[in-house]
Amino acid sequence: MDFSLFAHMERLAPHQDHHYLYEEFLSLCTMADEGGMRAIWTGEHHGMEFTIAPNPFLTITDVARHTKNVRLGTGTIVVPFWHPIKLAGEAAMTDLVTQGRLELGLARGAYSYEYERLMPGMDAWEAGQRMRETAPLMRPLWKGDCAHDGEFFQFPATSSAPKPLQEDGPPIWIAARDPNSHEFAVHNGFNVQVTPLWQGIEEIESLMERFNTACEGYADKRPKIMLLHHTYVGSNSDDVDLAAQELSRFYCYFGAWFQNKRDVSQGHIDPLSEEEMTANAMMAPENMKRDLTIGTAQDVIDQIKRYEDLGYDEFSFWIDSGMSSERKRASLDRFLSDVMPKLS
Repeated sequence: MDFSLFAHMERLAPHQDHHYLYEEFLSLCTMADEGGMRAIWTGEHHGMEFTIAPNPFLTITDVARHTKNVRLGTGTIVVPFWHPIKLAGEAAMTDLVTQGRLELGLARGAYSYEYERLMPGMDAWEAGQRMRETAPLMRPLWKGDCAHDGEFFQFPATSSAPKPLQEDGPPIWIAARDPNSHEFAVHNGFNVQVTPLWQGIEEIESLMERFNTACEGYADKRPKIMLLHHTYVGSNSDDVDLAAQELSRFYCYFGAWFQNKRDVSQGHIDPLSEEEMTANAMMAPENMKRDLTIGTAQDVIDQIKRYEDLGYDEFSFWIDSGMSSERKRASLDRFLSDVMPKLS
């Protein structure tokens, strides 16, 4: 099994300096590279201090300067916000600048907050249809002289400029949940990235079942599948309990952003009260402890072995958590030194 890091800048309060937070982000990326992880993934979000990532290509280009071996992936591009020609060209340029280390993760997006601001009137269904029209155009545009007459885009013969450094272009990953998304990815020869969020082992098993079912229809096609999951490697049981509380708070805020019902000012959502978070039984700390990949090193080893037995090719350590930089670094260090060597 391969291992990767999934990370963004997180700004939880106005007093936190953006420059300092970016340096923290770079330090985590450097740790992942030096620790032998296969890849680093960072995504695309707009107007949200909760997850700062307005252009992953720009971030990846800089991360490439601070790393040596690790692959660099978009996790993920929100495809409906891009024209296919622009996306193909910027991806190719990023591949060139990073010396062929780019991996292109694509998704329809998830936050209505972003849809309202960048594509007013677009819903999740249309976003998905736009993604399904755009993603298969990447390889033809990289190959060159690609003309298209679709529902959302029409253009005469066009070639990506520049061409990607990697032959046939960067590997493409699709964020998939429902069976149709898995089938779309496998049909097009795209790798698959899944996240069960807070839903635990039952969802992890179900996501793999959907992927396997999609692969059954294509005997000659079995792309890779990556599991993205919140992870914390604690020093002892008390440390793990604290992480469960912190991740509970993270998911309460995640849910509030997703529901898009609270006011937002200066990129920060109106604070949740302790009473509101306590009342959110779904995100209770005991559920986080049960359903996320958190525990002492041996606990995490046992959990990931179970994922590997299910057939996952890559496990991505989702480090966004609302924790301090020190706690993130300590957990990642324990993962690199105490967990990964036992699973190689």
